[in-house]
Amino acid sequence: MLGIRAIQKEKTRRALISAAFNQLSSERSFSSLSLREVTREAGIAPTSFYRHFKDLDELGLEMVDEAGLALRQLMRQTRQRISEGGSVIAISVSTFFEFVVNNPNVFRLILCERSGTSQTFRNATNREIQHFAHELAEYIEQKHQYPRELAYSQAEGVVNLVFSAGASALDMKKTEREELKQRVIFQIRMLAKGADMFALELKKQQK
Repeated sequence: MLGIRAIQKEKTRRALISAAFNQLSSERSFSSLSLREVTREAGIAPTSFYRHFKDLDELGLEMVDEAGLALRQLMRQTRQRISEGGSVIAISVSTFFEFVVNNPNVFRLILCERSGTSQTFRNATNREIQHFAHELAEYIEQKHQYPRELAYSQAEGVVNLVFSAGASALDMKKTEREELKQRVIFQIRMLAKGADMFALELKKQQK
């Protein structure tokens, strides 16, 4: 059992992470946040920040880890919804768009820091996106019995498509977002069809 002090410390740590996420917007990336702003929103003194994080960069990396965890949870939610029946691609894209709408600042963090000025943050966010792609590749490989390289190529293409669409969806109205979602579903189906044809060609070559 955690002691009262440990529980309070974890509560404050969570408050700092939430405050930093809340500060993000289409106009503000993580690199533009100040320690004073984050601590004010979290309701603690600036000096208390250092009891929880070495600096803002350490806080940011913790946020990237959380964003990555959210993506992995997204994959689990998608698999659960697929098991209940319905189109794999339609359900997957719908789940991803729901994630973007419900967690805009989590997605903004991944999106902005993926191409930000900090090498450390770029490495961290790209690593999380690669985890996302690898999990999808494993699913494709097992479901379709594709060679690993083909499964990963398809997964990488899907991830690039949905992340690009997610970036656009952030600032769209509901009707525009729905139209975009349907286009992405169609594009991923085209990609899947191409992967099927390529897999057949590979089998023919191996005979």
